[in-house]
Amino acid sequence: MIIILDFGSQYSELIARRIRETQVYSEVLSYRTSAEQIRSLAPKGIIFSGGPNSVYDAGAPHCDPEIWDLGIPIFGVCYGMQLMVQQLGGQVEPADHGEYGKASLFIDDPTDLLTNVQDGATMWMSHGDSCTRLPEGFEVLAHTHNTPCAAIANSEKSFMACSFTRK
Repeated sequence: MIIILDFGSQYSELIARRIRETQVYSEVLSYRTSAEQIRSLAPKGIIFSGGPNSVYDAGAPHCDPEIWDLGIPIFGVCYGMQLMVQQLGGQVEPADHGEYGKASLFIDDPTDLLTNVQDGATMWMSHGDSCTRLPEGFEVLAHTHNTPCAAIANSEKSFMACSFTRK
């Protein structure tokens, strides 16, 4: 089972469907779901969806901070990536230049996450914020011309994230 924590993304159900198409059960849950509820479901992984907010805004949706300590692999997408960075001790700020639409992705570290992605591949970006400092233990996997941290990972904790979707 894979859990998708929904932070207001228009794509949460699409993510769930794509996972189910690989014959893996998935369930979309609210970002308000507690770490204890997640533990009781015993998922193999968690996906943090995107969303329309900025993580540093007052009232922005945040997850139960104990989720980070469950020992379950977590993948963050867009807002989910920025939340991961912020809650684990990094910094997210308004970007000097927002990135909306097509962008070329440049691979810095071809890990499993980027196995089937060619250097310079076109991705879809939609964000006005940027991760300006990564939490301890994270490394940059890919960047674009405007986004120095387009994909990141902490392999020791099995946390990965990206700020894009495929076009």
